[in-house]
Amino acid sequence: MIQLKSDREIAKMRKSGLAVWRAHQIAAEMIRPGVTTQEIDRALDAYFASLNAKPLFKDYPNPERGKPPFPAVTCMSKNQVVVHGIPDNVPLREGDILSIDTGCRLNGWCGDAAVTHAIGEPSPDVQRLLDVTQGTLQLAFDLLHTKDRWSQVASEMARYVKDHGFSTVEDFVGHGIGRRMHEDPQVPNFVSRSLRGAADFYIEPGLVIAVEPMVNMGKKKVRLLRDYWTQVTKDGKPSAHFEHTIAITRDGPVRLTVAPGPGEEPLLEELLAASGAPGGVESLIEW
Repeated sequence: MIQLKSDREIAKMRKSGLAVWRAHQIAAEMIRPGVTTQEIDRALDAYFASLNAKPLFKDYPNPERGKPPFPAVTCMSKNQVVVHGIPDNVPLREGDILSIDTGCRLNGWCGDAAVTHAIGEPSPDVQRLLDVTQGTLQLAFDLLHTKDRWSQVASEMARYVKDHGFSTVEDFVGHGIGRRMHEDPQVPNFVSRSLRGAADFYIEPGLVIAVEPMVNMGKKKVRLLRDYWTQVTKDGKPSAHFEHTIAITRDGPVRLTVAPGPGEEPLLEELLAASGAPGGVESLIEW
C-alpha cells in the first residue's frame, strides 16, 4: 500500500536527500584515473558515519536465498555493469564510465540517488548514452507536473529512450521511499504488464518515489554474475543510470536529492557542521 507523506515528513526527507546529494559530491570530487571504487566507498562510509546516518545498501539482504548481503555503502557499476556493482580495488581508467548509487537513512527518513560519471573524455556514443539517460530522468520530472498516472510518465520515458536508439532495462525499476528504502509503489521506467492494470498509481500530493532510469547502449537484456549481485548487460555494451528521490507536493514535484535551493542554505550549513566538512555553501557545486 502506498504511504503518502505529510509536508512535515517530506521536509525531513529533504534533509536525508541533501545528505545523499553531498555524498555524491564527495564522490565526484574523488573520481579520476587511478582511484579505486573501494576508496570512494570507504570515503562515503566515513561521511555517513560522521552524520550518524545509516547507509541503506550495506548488509542489504540478497534476493537470492542464502546468498551474501550487499557488502558496501555504494553500488559502483562500471561500463557494462547495469546496477549493483560491488566496489573493488581496480583503478579507474580513462574512458570508463561509473554509475554511483547510494542512499542513507537520517533521523528515520531515507534518501536515494544515482549518477553516472565519465572518467576523462568519453566517446561521442557514450556521451550520448549519458545525456539520454539523464534526459529521461529530467523528462519524468517534467511530466510529473502534468500527468495524472505513472503509466503516462513511464510510456513517455520508454518512447524517449527508444527514439534515441537505446534500450530501457526492464529487469529493475524505481520504488516508493520513506522510512524504508523500498516501499510501494514499484516505479517502472516502461509500461509493464502490471502497470497496465492494478499496479498503476495516481500522481498526487504526498507521493514520494525514487525514479531511476537504467538505459543500455545495446539490447535491454541483463545477466547476473557469480557474486549474486552484479548485473551486467548481456551483450557487453555500456549502460547508464541516473536517479533522484522526488516528492509530489501541492505545488508540484520537488527533487529531494539535489543541491540546496534559495532559503535552504542553513540546512546545508548544518550538514557541513555535522560532518566536519570545511568551507561554506558558496564553495559547493550543483550536479
